[in-house]
Amino acid sequence: MTIPDVDLTLRTAVPHPLRDRLLSHDGRLFQAIAARHWPGADRLLPRLSRSANHGVLWFATAAAIAATRTPRARRAAVRGVASLALASATINTVGKRSVRRPRPVLDPVPAVRRLKHQPITTSFPSGHAASAAAFAAGVALESRGWGAAVAPLAAAVAVSRVYTGVHYPSDVVAGAAMGVGAAYAVRRLVPTRDPVPPAGRPGEDAPALPDGTGLVVVANRAAATSDRVRAVRDALPGAEVVECEPEDVATQLEKAAARARVLGVCGGDGTVNAAAGVALRRGLPLAVVPGGTLNHFALDLGIEDVRDVIAAVRRGETVRVDVGRFSSGATQGCFLNTFSLGVYPELVRERERWSPRIGGWPAGVLAALRVLRADRHPLRVNLGGESRPLWMLFAGNGTYHRMGLAPARRRDLADGRLDVRVVHGGRGPAARLVAAAFAGPLSRSPAHAAVRVRRLRLDGLAPGTPLAYDGEVTEVQGTLTLEKVPQALTVYRPLPPN
Repeated sequence: MTIPDVDLTLRTAVPHPLRDRLLSHDGRLFQAIAARHWPGADRLLPRLSRSANHGVLWFATAAAIAATRTPRARRAAVRGVASLALASATINTVGKRSVRRPRPVLDPVPAVRRLKHQPITTSFPSGHAASAAAFAAGVALESRGWGAAVAPLAAAVAVSRVYTGVHYPSDVVAGAAMGVGAAYAVRRLVPTRDPVPPAGRPGEDAPALPDGTGLVVVANRAAATSDRVRAVRDALPGAEVVECEPEDVATQLEKAAARARVLGVCGGDGTVNAAAGVALRRGLPLAVVPGGTLNHFALDLGIEDVRDVIAAVRRGETVRVDVGRFSSGATQGCFLNTFSLGVYPELVRERERWSPRIGGWPAGVLAALRVLRADRHPLRVNLGGESRPLWMLFAGNGTYHRMGLAPARRRDLADGRLDVRVVHGGRGPAARLVAAAFAGPLSRSPAHAAVRVRRLRLDGLAPGTPLAYDGEVTEVQGTLTLEKVPQALTVYRPLPPN
């Protein structure tokens, strides 16, 4: 049987010897694949190729990955879909319009392999290969394990496009390269979390509790922690778990600390803050089981789900992290994440007011709109020897770094500094706050400024001025002092391998 010549025409006016040789090799490779029979592939690969139309296969795969309900798996699924979306948009708006390459002639391809509905777009590059590679690469950048599971499926889809005769091999290679590039572009915009970031300094003398004996965990029922509590009980049968309502958390933490070798807590950042205060006073190491909506401290610490802290408790792996302290008259406290004055405490109050009715995230958006639209005056504070108007003062326990479009996070929880940022009073508070939110950690401008210090003293604040710390709100009662206590708290978290 004579195999017909394959049309390799690219619409270009000027012949090019190197290009012509490459296209000739491409055509021969296409013919070789068409002539080759792979057992079972004649029925499997066409079906697989059709299932990837419009990204259906990858959306279903993303849903299956996300259904495992681990934070890393959910992020991997979202990153895969985002990478696919960028790759698809690039291929359809730039790729296929730049090179008008006709589809291969189907004569060499056995009829059983051919798709029922042949694509009518140009051949170069392969959109299916781009989507497959983008999804797999996006997933792998967030989770190597899930990436390894998805990679064979993505490779099979890419191969199927040549096997069914709708693309030349070079179309598939170019599409796959563009897909991988899209995944890395998404990572540049929204960087991945390091599996085990250098959150603190290695701890010492914290006990290893293989079965959990000596660990007492106080769980806040309001944080929907039932599945995490069950996981702790199953994995650490010797541990004691106390579930309580939010109003009883402080009392139960004090009682737990009196009989624990290790104090554990399951809840959001406010609950973790309360536990940290008790652990500091009692000199106990702290085991944090993330159970809130945001879990800023746990995530910056490198604890993504309950399995991370269970592994660290079993092996006795800990780090020492800094703690921020504040005092204002009789009001004192600590913060693991952030402290703020001005607009943010009002936003927290509005959010807490609306969240029981409409949920946490919608309440946060509504609170921001209400606070920024309200007719208000900036607070006044004596800072550096002079009275200044401020819309907001923010102090972070460690430097917050913005990475692409992702929310800011800390790379080091034991850097010995408070990350202090102020938004100066003036017209347009909303514009000033947004500009400050996207500014670098050491920026200075007429609208906002940032410095890193160990201690800060603020005079002249009106009594009753609201202040917020780790999502909790209280009021100023006099001169306000902020200070950093280096490596004050020992916290369990998995350590990186040597």
